[in-house]
Amino acid sequence: MAAYGEDLDFLKAHSIGFLELTDPQGAARICIVPGWQGRAMTSTAAGRAGTSFGWLNRPLIASGAVRPQFNPVGGEERFWLGPEGGPFSLYFAPGAPQEYANWQVPAALDTDPYKIAEQSAQHVRFTHEAVFRNASGTRFEVGIDRRITLLRPEDAGMELPAGVCAVGYRSENRIANRGSEPWTPQSGAPSVWLLGMFPPSPSTTVFLPYDTAAEGKIVNSDYFGIVPADRLSVGEGLVCLRIDGAFRSKIGLPCGRDRGICGSYDSASRTLTLIRYARSRPGTRYVESRWGEQADPFGGDAVNAYNDGPTETGEVMGPFYEIETSSPAAFLQPGDELCHAQEVFHIQGPEQALAAVVRPLLSADLNKIKNLFDC
Repeated sequence: MAAYGEDLDFLKAHSIGFLELTDPQGAARICIVPGWQGRAMTSTAAGRAGTSFGWLNRPLIASGAVRPQFNPVGGEERFWLGPEGGPFSLYFAPGAPQEYANWQVPAALDTDPYKIAEQSAQHVRFTHEAVFRNASGTRFEVGIDRRITLLRPEDAGMELPAGVCAVGYRSENRIANRGSEPWTPQSGAPSVWLLGMFPPSPSTTVFLPYDTAAEGKIVNSDYFGIVPADRLSVGEGLVCLRIDGAFRSKIGLPCGRDRGICGSYDSASRTLTLIRYARSRPGTRYVESRWGEQADPFGGDAVNAYNDGPTETGEVMGPFYEIETSSPAAFLQPGDELCHAQEVFHIQGPEQALAAVVRPLLSADLNKIKNLFDC
């Protein structure tokens, strides 16, 4: 992992404009790039010399190139809209076969800068207006409002033991129907999709707690084929994915199974990442993002995790790993809006102290998570 100051110096050296949110002591910091949709690029709990938690695509950023389909510059929280695939995809033109050659990330989610509407030392708000057309030909006029606030753990009701350092923030992401027609199951509807990109390591495990009392499938794990047993663990109340950036795999918890919290643990750097969001409710409709034909375009997952690795051609985009949360489908009348918020915390310290954080939040043993894949 790079130092936070090194990542800031790298962005400066390549003329990437950014702003920082900082606590009064200058220890907890978040680096945000307005030109990349108000993206939280990285953060730290210990000032410039502290660990930089986000993943930056240094070769792409250094090249200065703008790719025509997608610019994966990285960042530990980026704002996107779903669905990615299917009949209501926002990433494929009507009638286009849903294969990579035809995939196109909309400029409003890739290259458009967002306007700073408010800013203080610990808060920033961005706005943007955009038009999207889905694979069924429906036109969406969307108002976007993205707000990021630096959080102290105690402000979020999280008590941390002595001897740890932490950085946390809350993002509130609103989309509004600016058009004259409602967004319906027949026309398709977007959803807010937040994706965090982080550096992988052989000592990292992603964990997705699930509701054992809920009915139905526990986890979807066939996005890119079968995930081997030495990479995926489905235990009592906890799904874990091995994160090493060496095997392309993705998993997700269906609506009604998630518990509104997920994260990862890197035992080598003793870094605990926690992401909290509004848990899904049984029967709520979430967009399905798989490419091609879909049995149920509104039967998607509420939370996902992705481990990067070689594609069929042997190419590797990162490597990185992602933790993703989504809002329900935004079936909005003209003038209405939907908000999807999440809180991100990175906590570092002695393993015993981190275990004390995990136990009440996840009802899980951090040592067992650590040893699942012999990390």
